[in-house]
Amino acid sequence: MTVRPASADTVSADAASADTVSTDPVSTHLAPVAVPDPAALPHVQQLCDLASPYAAGPETDALFAAAMAETNAWHAQRSPFLRSLLDGPAETPAPTVGEGVRTPLVHANFFKRHELLSIPREEVFLHLTSSGTTGQKSQMFFDTWTIRSAQRMVARIFDHYGWITPDQPVNYLLYSYEPAPQLKLGTSFTDNYLCDFAPANHTTHALRHTGSGHEFDVHGCIEALRRYAEDGLPVRILGFPAFLHFTLERMRALGLPPVRLPAGSLVLLGGGWKGHTDRQIGKEQFYAEVTEQLGVPSERIRDTFGSVEHCVPYIECAHHRLHVPVWSRAAVRDTRTLEPLPYGERGFLHLVSPYITSVPAQSVVMGDLASLHPAQDCPCPAPTPWFTVHGRAGVSRNRNCAAAAAELLKGLS
Repeated sequence: MTVRPASADTVSADAASADTVSTDPVSTHLAPVAVPDPAALPHVQQLCDLASPYAAGPETDALFAAAMAETNAWHAQRSPFLRSLLDGPAETPAPTVGEGVRTPLVHANFFKRHELLSIPREEVFLHLTSSGTTGQKSQMFFDTWTIRSAQRMVARIFDHYGWITPDQPVNYLLYSYEPAPQLKLGTSFTDNYLCDFAPANHTTHALRHTGSGHEFDVHGCIEALRRYAEDGLPVRILGFPAFLHFTLERMRALGLPPVRLPAGSLVLLGGGWKGHTDRQIGKEQFYAEVTEQLGVPSERIRDTFGSVEHCVPYIECAHHRLHVPVWSRAAVRDTRTLEPLPYGERGFLHLVSPYITSVPAQSVVMGDLASLHPAQDCPCPAPTPWFTVHGRAGVSRNRNCAAAAAELLKGLS
């Protein structure tokens, strides 16, 4: 899930609980989940119980506002930091979030320097951190409700697009880290979770464990693609887009002809090109490359957005827009003043959701530059706004899982 649920970067050993894995995704991942305190969080429960991921309208807006009031009160009672923000001058409300909704502005980088919890440590079910060997790491803690709620969001979006196929085995090519003892990376956790939605016939990991680290096995990926193309089963490719691009680039360099993956194949990418922006190609060119060399149509190639600090999943529609799901709201804020900006202008991406009860991260200003757009600017039927990510703001030494993984590509040409 992202969740960079899509997405967490490192999972501690306490995440290895067997009940995070399901053999019946329809019944388990879509099953009811209860908030920690039903009396204090009834509207949070109602909002997160909404099954239609892109529902919109006055009723859902009112429910969202009530849920935010509850989660703000919840964290104010348990976090002196959040209480001080709410007691201070109010931030300028963003119309796309709600004129009367309090959204205390906390930058994602804050969690790289501070551990904040709104629950006792013994109630922590999952501990996620950003990865990398240099720079600070975000420290995020999740109770059972929060992580299960985020996973259920992913399941509902998959169900919305018809991607839950318990009776259709698939072959998986995972452009993420192969699990290894004492090494539990969030991208592996996330991709393994996404593998629950269709039974695995065979799985190939692109980042193979060597005993002392991970190496990008580009030839193993090429061989898997050629074998899977002949196997007749749909293929699901998940993970970092840069690795898929370099696989296709190497196939061309070797003079290998395109393959045609079977009908029903799906490419679901996430993590960006961090660390290799100098070799990044445009999204349209990249998707065309995937279609040309693998035979996967454009509407079956989707990008995703998420982060360890905000685990609500954002998954592209068939027209490649990141629509905001019903459980969250998005705004864009001026990089200098943090004032909300109108549709189409670029600024910090501001993501808001009341789902999280474990950490006061219900309103996070990301380090990503983005622009927000109205629903009608996308030809798909989703009635919610969508955003485009234009890159990171400024230069930072902080690294995430994608940046660390990108180092494995340095030897490729």
